[in-house]
Amino acid sequence: MDTRRNVALLIYDHLKFLNLEPFLDCKNLNPGDKLIENLDKAVLQSKVGIAVFSPNYCESYYCRRELSLMIESKKRVIPIYCDITPHDLEFKDWRSYSPNEHEMFNRALEEAKDRVGITFDTSTGIWSDFLAKVSGAVKSNLFEVVEEENNLEKEFKLLKGNVQLP
Repeated sequence: MDTRRNVALLIYDHLKFLNLEPFLDCKNLNPGDKLIENLDKAVLQSKVGIAVFSPNYCESYYCRRELSLMIESKKRVIPIYCDITPHDLEFKDWRSYSPNEHEMFNRALEEAKDRVGITFDTSTGIWSDFLAKVSGAVKSNLFEVVEEENNLEKEFKLLKGNVQLP
């Protein structure tokens, strides 16, 4: 199954239908746009990231890069395992990458595997239940992130009010 064309597009369309603002390169970028620059910008501006893991996920440089950036920038990441288990995810062909890149991706992959995810078997699963579960997880994580941001803002204002400058 082509995860990008099927699963990721269905999730994107479902989140869009719910009036959320998802990002998916094939939907949000135009011919001529700088790919890596725009992917990085989208990850850094997002509040929640979704990693749709599939049997071929680790072969994609762009998937590895996005996951690493999500983890490094401390984003909430919702792992979705399509036709694969977390245990089966591994970066096999690391010879063409620097030791730094290999270590960075493996660290991000282990961090993502350590989070509670959603599993789905594309041949036997019920798609509507899957999309409802994904959108529920996204909304709940968005709510928590916004609540955390609001609490930090309140704390900052309190601290700012308690500091007097000469």
